[in-house]
Amino acid sequence: MVLTMKNSLFLLMLFMFAFSSAYAGEADVVNAEVRKRGSNLYDFSVTVQHQDSGWDHYANRWEVLDEKGGVIGTRTLHHPHVKEQPFTRVLSGVVIPVDVKTVTIRAHDSVHKYGGKRIELVLTGP
Repeated sequence: MVLTMKNSLFLLMLFMFAFSSAYAGEADVVNAEVRKRGSNLYDFSVTVQHQDSGWDHYANRWEVLDEKGGVIGTRTLHHPHVKEQPFTRVLSGVVIPVDVKTVTIRAHDSVHKYGGKRIELVLTGP
C-alpha cells in the first residue's frame, strides 16, 4: 500500500482519536457522603473525577454497592462533563437493608467500564 498525504493524515487523525479517547482513563470516586433520612433510607452525594473527552468517552454513572458487591443504587449521568471536573451529583432515597453496615461507591465510564478509585462508607445512625 502506498501512503499518500491523504492516507497519512487519515491514519494520524485515527491514532489521535484513539489515543485521546483512551487517555481519559477510568472514572474515580474522589469524595462521597451519606446521610440517613429514615430507618433504612439514605441520600448520597458523590464526587467523580474523569477526563471526559465528549460523548465517545465520559463517566456515565456511579453506583452504591452492598458488602457482597450487589448494586443497591445507581445514579445515571446523562451527558459528558468536559468542563466540569470533578463534579458532584446526588442520589436520594436509596433503600438499604438494615443488615448492610458498609457500602462501596464506584464509578463507571463508557470506555473502561469499572476500575477507577472507589470509596467505602460506613452507615451510621441519624
